[in-house]
Amino acid sequence: MHPILILVSQRIALGLLLLFAASVLIFAGTMILPGDVAQSILGQSATPEALANLRAELGLNEPPVTRYFNWLFGAMQGDLGVALTNGQDIADALGRRLGNTLFLAFWAAVIAVPLAIFLGLLAVRYRNRWPDKLISGVTLASISIPEFLIGYLLVYFVAVKLGWFSSVAMINDSMSLGDKLSAIALPVAVLVLVVLAHMMRMTRAAILNVMQSAYIETAELKGLSGFNVIFRHAFPNAISPIVNVVMLNLAYLVVGVVVVEVVFVYPGMGQFLVDHVSKRDVPVVQACGLVFAAVYIGLNMVADIVAILSNPRLRHPK
Repeated sequence: MHPILILVSQRIALGLLLLFAASVLIFAGTMILPGDVAQSILGQSATPEALANLRAELGLNEPPVTRYFNWLFGAMQGDLGVALTNGQDIADALGRRLGNTLFLAFWAAVIAVPLAIFLGLLAVRYRNRWPDKLISGVTLASISIPEFLIGYLLVYFVAVKLGWFSSVAMINDSMSLGDKLSAIALPVAVLVLVVLAHMMRMTRAAILNVMQSAYIETAELKGLSGFNVIFRHAFPNAISPIVNVVMLNLAYLVVGVVVVEVVFVYPGMGQFLVDHVSKRDVPVVQACGLVFAAVYIGLNMVADIVAILSNPRLRHPK
């Protein structure tokens, strides 16, 4: 079998194993939470008989291993159960919320990824000069500020003082694309500032590492301009580490939006998770955790596969 197929198969198998391990940790973590689910649903005034009946109905009297595998096999078939607080199908509710989160992450990525790569190339072109130092300083400052603080600052100055955008990022299906983009402008700005610095600095580091190669020196000796050397010769050979860091940050855009969604009351996965954690709705928390884990592991797996496929030594083995 071709070495690439072997490595890709191994990476997919490892990703599935990691997802299984994550599901075990998610289920176990929710099971050891203090308190009684039945009591939180029925309230403190519930009778022992009512509590016992509800525990039997929810399957809380079954062994944890049995409950775990019932939950896992159901999730594999797309059945995430029903919410304890309102009886709604979790998969349907999560589908809508996940769509909103992916919409937010998509537009943040559309801005952040090309901007980070451009700034990384610009920093390499003018390395150790004032453009490089300015770009590095501004991006480092943005990544050093907590995202919730950036969010509240944007709300105060841009939404309240200037009135350019709404401080609450509410969207629905009846809104046009323009209205939706206007509503998510501030949370997108926060996410872009959060992930931009990491991608830019990793792009800069990857290209600078390639710039030490002998063929780059040959291209410079041929009289090619600095930007042509960087863009045509260095950048294509630095794709693998750049793709890795881009995928990691895309995973963060989907998984790490909880704080941003709460700040801007955005109807996404993060807000949905926080709402049901406060209600101690365990099936919803488990489902959200599993979806977040699947997205994060899946994007990392894609990054590894792209790195394998972009390796010329594996594509053309001797």
